[in-house]
Amino acid sequence: MNDTAPEPDAIPAATLVIFRLGRTEGAPPELLMVTRSRELVFAGGAAVWPGGRIDPADHDLAAATATDLDKEDVAARIAAIRETLEETGLAIGIRGTVDGAAAMDARAMLLETLSLAPVLERFRWKLDLDALVPFARWFPRGMAHKRLFDTRFYLADLGTGSVDITVDRTENTHLFWTSAQTALEMAERGEISVIFPTARNLERLAQFPDFHAAKRQAEAIEVRTIVPKIVEREGTRWLTIPEDAGYPVTRQALERIERG
Repeated sequence: MNDTAPEPDAIPAATLVIFRLGRTEGAPPELLMVTRSRELVFAGGAAVWPGGRIDPADHDLAAATATDLDKEDVAARIAAIRETLEETGLAIGIRGTVDGAAAMDARAMLLETLSLAPVLERFRWKLDLDALVPFARWFPRGMAHKRLFDTRFYLADLGTGSVDITVDRTENTHLFWTSAQTALEMAERGEISVIFPTARNLERLAQFPDFHAAKRQAEAIEVRTIVPKIVEREGTRWLTIPEDAGYPVTRQALERIERG
């Protein structure tokens, strides 16, 4: 994975796209999405994946973690694991005895400490960084956001089975499982709001029949920072992304884009 240095004047962040099997045989995989509070400055009211900014405590834990991975990447994975536990109650990227009760207690402790390190120590858990697959990195500079986030996207596989998830109610208002294609159709009907990076990633994710297919493509295409650019063609202004990064749709008319 390249592009290890954070973008200048950006807030480093990480997000986790969690897969589970479709509800019926042959159905496409489902992804866990959250609806952000409308009061938030960035992407308020939008449907996104669990995630948030990379905190200093994430960097501290990354520095103390023995791994050959780049430390910026490690801090991002840790942030994605931490934010997912905070926002959904799911302990993803963790090795150890993890059940519903332990995850609930760990989430409560995390909301108090705001750091994953003491939670790992208390529950005798270890990080499973390889459970997170680097998928994309976006820095939507110039999209009228007051805050610029340099966000790394990771994939993880939950598999199947019934799991308890509850929204944290601080930054998010709703949690729901949906296939990527269904999410796109919901956005088209106005049932959910998605910003430009989310829409492009949903289109990319909709190509895959299962997590393993998504993982194969993610490992085959080197992750580099995607910075959307505005171009004008035949009197129409478009927001575009590179055509060789694995995305089936690489532009959208600027006037149609929903800004977060």
